[in-house]
Amino acid sequence: MAAGPIEDLVRLLGRLPGLGPRSARRAALALLRRPDTLLEPLRAALETCAREVRRCAVCGNLDTRDPCSICTDPGRDADAILVVEQVEDLWAMERAGTFRGRYHVLGGTLSALDAVGPEELGVDRLLRRAAERPGIEVVLALGATVAGQTTAHYLAERLAGTGARVTRLGYGLPIGGELNYLDEGTLAAALSGRQPVG
Repeated sequence: MAAGPIEDLVRLLGRLPGLGPRSARRAALALLRRPDTLLEPLRAALETCAREVRRCAVCGNLDTRDPCSICTDPGRDADAILVVEQVEDLWAMERAGTFRGRYHVLGGTLSALDAVGPEELGVDRLLRRAAERPGIEVVLALGATVAGQTTAHYLAERLAGTGARVTRLGYGLPIGGELNYLDEGTLAAALSGRQPVG
């Protein structure tokens, strides 16, 4: 096996989602074989992201601005918030191009086993946002998993007192599915078929 810095690179790459030890070694070798066209540009991009990207204090999105470009876009519908589990779910909805409101990224789902409660998910921040605009639509776009549905049910109960109109994505999402793995057509159909909760 290779020496120190290369081992470190392989180990770090192997921690990325979707990369096991073999894939990490192949990726490391590809980077090292092409330092001018791959390794150095990647290093520069990582440094820039580490320095400039931050989490939006309003919605939880990742951007170089805070509040993010979606939260500050005057062309967005301020009377609709789409609640998602993770930033990659927000990106999936943006790729679909069918939702023109604002977002709220929870950062996960409720999980007693993992000690993830409402405080860790920023539920109070969502409730404040909903209460600021009576009649706002809050679309619960959580995965069709047990954890996603449990979290959606909890949020629907908490949002009931805010004056918000709570809806969820329409059926058609596969059971056990996660938003960031769905195609744009499925996401568009699910969004257009959303229904009231409760």
